[in-house]
Amino acid sequence: MTRVVLGVAGASGAALALATARHLSALGAEIDLVISAAAERTLLEECGEGAFDQITAMATRYHERGNIGAAIASGSAPVDGMIVAPCSMRSLAAIANGLDDNLLTRAASVQLKERRPLVLMTREAPLTLAHLRNMTQATEMGAIILPPVPAFYMVPESVDQVVDQIAARAVDLLRIAPPIALDWKG
Repeated sequence: MTRVVLGVAGASGAALALATARHLSALGAEIDLVISAAAERTLLEECGEGAFDQITAMATRYHERGNIGAAIASGSAPVDGMIVAPCSMRSLAAIANGLDDNLLTRAASVQLKERRPLVLMTREAPLTLAHLRNMTQATEMGAIILPPVPAFYMVPESVDQVVDQIAARAVDLLRIAPPIALDWKG
């Protein structure tokens, strides 16, 4: 059974978290979900009142962000990788600098130390030098930085299609199933 950690940080782009959870769920993956305090607010403001319940319903296990004793805080937990969707610059900085101060950042550090895939959907614009350095540092440690950039060549007809394609791409980067994102035909 495929098991993936889904972290949801407080950056704008909460719809990315829901779309990623839908893709993982459709693949039959077990989802270990951890949501930051800021992400709870962003889910509510950007996706509406039922968003928190919707995403937690797709999770196999929901972990409180303060529970750094949860199974996903250990390298012995058998997971196939982690996606942080969206990834705030605060969470990126903590991950890049090894600040395991909550379960989301600790679970990400575990992926890095165990050499498992860690996909960070970093969400900010424009970027400061600190953001760029943190992205470089996280990449050097093995993370994959995937800013949610639309694939305009796919000629999307809606924001939902854009979000869905980006989330599918993140799931594909874990290499847990055949690709689900639409591909360029050339």
